[in-house]
Amino acid sequence: MGTGVDAKMKKLLVMLLAWAALYGQVQAQPLTIGIVPQQSATVLATNWSPILQYLRERTGIELHFATAADIPTFERRLLAGEYDIAYMNPYHFTFFNKHRDFTAMVRRGDASIQGIIVVRKDSAIQSLQQLDGQKLAFPSPAAFAASVVPRAEIAKQGINIEPVYVSSHDSVYLNVSKGFFVAGGGIGRTLNATNPQVNEQLRVLWQTKPYTPHAIAAHPRVDSVAVTKLTEALVDMADDAEGKALLEPLKIARWQASDNADWDDVRSLGITLLDSLIE
Repeated sequence: MGTGVDAKMKKLLVMLLAWAALYGQVQAQPLTIGIVPQQSATVLATNWSPILQYLRERTGIELHFATAADIPTFERRLLAGEYDIAYMNPYHFTFFNKHRDFTAMVRRGDASIQGIIVVRKDSAIQSLQQLDGQKLAFPSPAAFAASVVPRAEIAKQGINIEPVYVSSHDSVYLNVSKGFFVAGGGIGRTLNATNPQVNEQLRVLWQTKPYTPHAIAAHPRVDSVAVTKLTEALVDMADDAEGKALLEPLKIARWQASDNADWDDVRSLGITLLDSLIE
């Protein structure tokens, strides 16, 4: 009887050692986290690098910051599998969940996402109708709340505008503040996070309906153990003084664990802007 128990214990020990070895490999494997370029690479690195360091310290997983010069380049890199984990807009998530099997980890837990149209604070424009026939600045064609949804809702109202794409949310705000465009598209979070000298020159003219916000999602090659540990660490940031302070520059109060189905409201819109990438 003792021999049988010893054999079982040895088998259990071997299994535990094998699991520990695998777990150690998961932790040792560096992961690249791609951040959608809503702002300049310098601003994104300043805001996100301390968060990645925080996550490293709490999970033991090596994380490398990455972004792209503009949103279309970011989309091509997602398609090519250059990012292990990515912070992406709601439409990006539905597209890359479908075509590259990215799995949702977390989303912003304190607010939905709404597109906004901003004008200069001293502008005479008081309604969307006054934008008819005007050129408006947008970050990129597939920037979900800052471009896709506002353009669609404006078109439904019979208002004709000419979109001009300026590569980032911050570029929209800067261009409008300088009077190069009468108006432009963005979202409340990036407007609040932009340069205060730019922000104080702008006002929100109009906003869209609310939708499920940006996702942090994992490529299918990322081990489930790493995904679980990082998800838990992200969610726990709101309960930790250091974590809360690191989220402040992003204007996010907390992360919420998420399922792929959370973005069904976005899927229902039937957006096909990126379909040409896979044709």
